[in-house]
Amino acid sequence: MSTDSDYDVGKGDSVHPGKPVTVDRYTGGARINHWITAVSLVLLALSGLSLFHPRLFFLSALFGGGQLVRAIHPWIGVVLFFSFLGLFFRFWKLNLWKREDGTWLARVRDVLTAHDERLPEIGKYNAGQKLVFWSMSVLIVVLITSGVVIWDQYFAAYTTIEQKRWALLVHSVAAILAISVWITHVYAAIWVRGTIRAMTRGYVTGGWAWRYHRKWLRELVARPPAKDTKKTAAE
Repeated sequence: MSTDSDYDVGKGDSVHPGKPVTVDRYTGGARINHWITAVSLVLLALSGLSLFHPRLFFLSALFGGGQLVRAIHPWIGVVLFFSFLGLFFRFWKLNLWKREDGTWLARVRDVLTAHDERLPEIGKYNAGQKLVFWSMSVLIVVLITSGVVIWDQYFAAYTTIEQKRWALLVHSVAAILAISVWITHVYAAIWVRGTIRAMTRGYVTGGWAWRYHRKWLRELVARPPAKDTKKTAAE
């Protein structure tokens, strides 16, 4: 039977005693999946911007010129879609909205001024991270859908000129929003010291987990050791 904590603890999360205490936050597979998504998004943004406005066309040189960038851009989008799909299936339960997320969001001023004592205890992800996750989930679906409509090399026969015009507008707006969300995500990761280490090395310190995701840490500590869990299952 599922409990509330099932939605705050991810696969591979565990606590290791020591000086300092370390907490496994992301598996190797999750980190690889994340960086494929991140690199794809950056390449997609650069190639897309080169096609967005004549003044940005110089960016196409990064991809071998205008003809190549037009051919490569949609395929990078396909890679991004399937890579993010992997992240979605890994993390969607951990990003379900909780009561404390609303409280955290209402006290965002305390978040920005580092008054952590006024904030509720948070699971693996806070409200800001969840908003990034769900907004990117929606925007990437919009981008791939509108992108298919304007991908003339394979789908020209299935859409009208009017549909392409609307799809191009929607695609452009969604791309700008996705880039904005990505910039916010990166800034927050740099701003909160120790966050980037979680996605490069896979772990955080116990102090970091206690300060920013105390509910998650409590649930990890309260779980029975892995070997005991296996023994119980065998019995």
